[in-house]
Amino acid sequence: MKTDIEIARETELVDIDEILKKLNITKYDKYGNYKAKIDISYSKGKKNDSNLILVTSINPTPLGEGKTTMNIAISMALNKLGHSAISVLREPSLGPSFGLKGGATGGGYSQVVPMEDINLHFTGDFHAITTAVNLVSAIIDNHIYQGNELNIDPSRIQWKRVLDLNDRALREVVVGLGKRTDGVTRQDGFDITVASEMMAVFCLSEDLSDFRKNVENMIVAYTYENKPVYLKELKVAGSVMAIMKDALKPNIVQTLEHTPAIIHGGPFANIAHGCNSIIATKTALNLCDYAVTEAGFGADLGAEKFFDIKCRKAGLNPKCAVVVASIRALKYHGGLGIKDIKNEDLESLKNGFENLKTHVENVKKYGVNVIVAINKFDTDTDNEVKLLKGLVDELGVSTVVCEGFAKGSDGTLDLAKEIVELCEKESNFKPIYDLDLSIEEKIETVAKEIYRASGVNYSKKASNEIKKIRELGMDKLPICIAKTQYSLSDDPKNLNPKEDYSITINDVKLNRGAGFVVCITQNILTMPGLPKKPAAYSIDVDEQGNINGLF
Repeated sequence: MKTDIEIARETELVDIDEILKKLNITKYDKYGNYKAKIDISYSKGKKNDSNLILVTSINPTPLGEGKTTMNIAISMALNKLGHSAISVLREPSLGPSFGLKGGATGGGYSQVVPMEDINLHFTGDFHAITTAVNLVSAIIDNHIYQGNELNIDPSRIQWKRVLDLNDRALREVVVGLGKRTDGVTRQDGFDITVASEMMAVFCLSEDLSDFRKNVENMIVAYTYENKPVYLKELKVAGSVMAIMKDALKPNIVQTLEHTPAIIHGGPFANIAHGCNSIIATKTALNLCDYAVTEAGFGADLGAEKFFDIKCRKAGLNPKCAVVVASIRALKYHGGLGIKDIKNEDLESLKNGFENLKTHVENVKKYGVNVIVAINKFDTDTDNEVKLLKGLVDELGVSTVVCEGFAKGSDGTLDLAKEIVELCEKESNFKPIYDLDLSIEEKIETVAKEIYRASGVNYSKKASNEIKKIRELGMDKLPICIAKTQYSLSDDPKNLNPKEDYSITINDVKLNRGAGFVVCITQNILTMPGLPKKPAAYSIDVDEQGNINGLF
């Protein structure tokens, strides 16, 4: 089969004007012939009959599960069946594009295009976020150098600089070295842009005015008297707005079958909240009958945060959730090595099914209708498919074998039909915890109900930070747990936890502007590093200006 980029290049794209015309969108800014930004006004109001569909998955493996591919295939299939549907996705980060994971525009015959643009600079949203964050950093250091009127304690600055690349050397740095006029020397560090609070605020704001309010409420530091210093006190919120005003408009592109796709915002789910913007999701709901969205990584991270943070904040009511799994990934979770993954192995599949079973049960706890999509590969045997379908049937949910990667919408029509029927059923969505619970109780609810842990351990630092948040009266916020994506547990090597275990919270941080409390487990890093052989080694540009090696 041809590579993703070969398939994408062979598709003759239609002018984005045609896509926008079909959606009756007249207010937009074009970025070339195939990309545009939609006016924020289209996110206002709500179609009463629109349906929100979440695509989530089992815990990811090195083999890939195809969640984004499935999202795109579903939206294309719904359109082929005569419904109006929009795929609503996150923007890819340059970190994984040049690192280990690669791009995030789907695969095979279920892609969003132009894939090179989307995977790289796109419309500049992430550059705007990066610039806005680093502007605030520059203002903080300049404020201290110019006399420190706000009495900021340099050792308690919460705000980090950012870069949308994986660069382990920037996790801990010292700034202000050199002459006296080069600034005040202090320890600092970088996060990847997609892990920043600015990204979270970007994705959890309803409009420009809401974004400004949230930006102003971000805590940048604490004083020597242990009082929070808010961004609005730095008098730089207006400049942040000037940088971000165009970025807040959602981006629209097309799929390989010329159906609409809105791509906006892109926080990681392992170290952030993992959902595209509220503005994008509400825009899609207003423009079509079915908005097919996604949440990052497995359901233990992405779906939990989608339900408990995004849906709660935006007042969204998801009608159904699609849990994506592949037979080869389940065999990997069942203990089969990658070298043997193509061989039929019913025992490993049965053992790995426990991961899928847990995710399905967890999503059902939110009162959302569930369906399982088996992302089929040519190495899957009839015996394996039969076994998996039988195991899923025992959970009381439907399962459909899909071939969106190889066949596009034609390989996903049966799933789309089942989704339409599922959306007609009543959904009783409800977050899994109440905001009035203590921070510890909220953490323990997620740990026990979603991760299936027996308990939670707290470092001294984490306990102290929780106490400070409680003293500030800001403990009635949702929580965002930063955890490995590879396992239900907080140990990436414990792929199929069967015995009692506890998760460990090493640090806690208040993201007041975004409106949640970040709880960091074990060795989770907010600035990833590059692998030994990063994807950047394989990317190049030919003499005609075509990008090669991007996937």
